[in-house]
Amino acid sequence: MNGNDRVTHFVADTTWGQLPSQVQHTARVAMLDTLGAALIGTLTPVSRIAAEYAAERWPGSEATILLRGRRASAVGAAFANGYSANGIDIDDCAMYTMGHPGAQVIPTALALAETHGLSGPRMLTGVVVGYEVAHRAARIWHATHEVYQACGSWGSVACAAVAAHLMDLSPEQTWHALGIADYHAPNLPMMRDIDDPAMVKHGIGWGAMNGIVAAELAARGFSGIPSLFGLTDYQNWVADIGEHYIVADGLARKRYACCAWDHAAILAADRLMGTYGFGASDIARIRVETFHETLRLGVELPTTTEEAQFSLAWPLASYIVDGEIGPDQILEQAFEREDIRSLAQRIEVVETEELNRLYRLASEGDPRGKYASKVVIELRDGRTLQTDYVEGEINYPQGTWDEESLEAKFRWLANYVLDEDRIDTLVALIRGLETVSDVRQLTGLLA
Repeated sequence: MNGNDRVTHFVADTTWGQLPSQVQHTARVAMLDTLGAALIGTLTPVSRIAAEYAAERWPGSEATILLRGRRASAVGAAFANGYSANGIDIDDCAMYTMGHPGAQVIPTALALAETHGLSGPRMLTGVVVGYEVAHRAARIWHATHEVYQACGSWGSVACAAVAAHLMDLSPEQTWHALGIADYHAPNLPMMRDIDDPAMVKHGIGWGAMNGIVAAELAARGFSGIPSLFGLTDYQNWVADIGEHYIVADGLARKRYACCAWDHAAILAADRLMGTYGFGASDIARIRVETFHETLRLGVELPTTTEEAQFSLAWPLASYIVDGEIGPDQILEQAFEREDIRSLAQRIEVVETEELNRLYRLASEGDPRGKYASKVVIELRDGRTLQTDYVEGEINYPQGTWDEESLEAKFRWLANYVLDEDRIDTLVALIRGLETVSDVRQLTGLLA
């Protein structure tokens, strides 16, 4: 059986009962993590624009646009909610993807499960299918594209898998859905948005939209090419799908609302502050030694939340001043804060070949790789303090989050937009999704 057929049958045939218990648990907590990111993401301008557009251009009553009091077709809701889920860049990362699967996979699954009145286990099975396809599609995608592709490219294929599964497409229709999504996947040159941050960002909503459209077309007999899973050189990368669940150890959760490339420098600065007991007012200047991609994030002061997320200096200065990087630091109302602005302007960034090498290995899934940085801080009293290379938390297996800490993260983010009673109800419902007979119980609380 070639890779196309293996993936097709995995998508079409997987059931909740056959999934290992660890994988079932991972799907449930991934839902908690991504919905927290999506709820806070509704405060961003991109979320508002995407929601308004979706409700007007993809009208319907099938699915909920989060916290907007509006509904749309499944395509429209997944599009809008995907942009919310990635709105402040605090959603998950995953092995081989070099990006964000959950912000696409989960809005797609949520919109289709609501549209078709599916149960919690059915939706969660679709989530697992989406993640497993995302890991493998992204790995092949990056290997076959010279330009680093943002998430909506390979995510289109993952979301087509979610849609094909939840729409109960036949194996033949699923085969075509994957090929349609592959062929129609957008070209998303990630580093161009790093250099000039804008709402296009990771192309998350486009991936969700493209995946559902591909499945809907396939259901009507529209044909697609053989997908990338059939490429001869990459058969070993898909041969174990349905047997080895990468998602069990292959997700990394984020505690900071900024690009994952920043996290090593943030942790390095935190280590120095904890060891030597100084604060922001004691700092004369900061130098960050890192890999090339982090250098590209730059040190310019932001004027939009996208510029703040795709910066090194702003998140690092925010963390040193406030001890966190979340909505209070990354949304537009923070950008006139002189304490953060002043420190950010005293940060420089340089790249080293050793850290470039370690990052390349990490991007390829090599366990020797690291997202690492070194921080040197000069204090006003004349002391110079520095770390060795510090690795960010974006590694696999991550091992730093459990269900309780992910619940605390959810509550922290949801508290900005929901009252405590609704948060309590949501947490209980998500924790018990395996017993929910109709996902509309969940989406009703998110309307």
